[in-house]
Amino acid sequence: MTWTITPEPYDSPVAAALWRAYYTEVSDRWYLLHENRRTDPTELEREIAARTGSELTPPGGQLLVARYGGEPAGSAGIRLLSPTTAELTRVFVHEPLRGRGGAAKLVTAAEEAARGLGANTIILDTRNDLIEARTLYTRLGYKETDPHNNDPYAEHWFRKALLNQR
Repeated sequence: MTWTITPEPYDSPVAAALWRAYYTEVSDRWYLLHENRRTDPTELEREIAARTGSELTPPGGQLLVARYGGEPAGSAGIRLLSPTTAELTRVFVHEPLRGRGGAAKLVTAAEEAARGLGANTIILDTRNDLIEARTLYTRLGYKETDPHNNDPYAEHWFRKALLNQR
């Protein structure tokens, strides 16, 4: 089986299903760690409705979907924060498909998409409990930095120069 990564409209059924899986996982992980419970279904629906991903559309962003053996398996988004800085967001691979190289391929494709939008720097934030994500970003050359936002869930901030990476 092989990975393919292509742009996807943020409001497609495939994107919606991946966003729901992503948000459910990261939200449940946070609540299980901090409150010993899963995400309340009402909260889940409210947050999904509030965060549509509309910023992940050209010319200021892009949503990418990874397929494994032709089936939707993960996603990654980028959005321009300035003409030269992009933010990497919504990096996700379905749990049964992890460890097969899909996340690294998604991040690399997102970096290329960011370059295509004019960015020469890519930034992101993540949490303490998302150890797999922090490990991936470090392996791909991201450097931990001082905070670049005030997201209440962000605990680690990363940056990578995209110049001369082609």
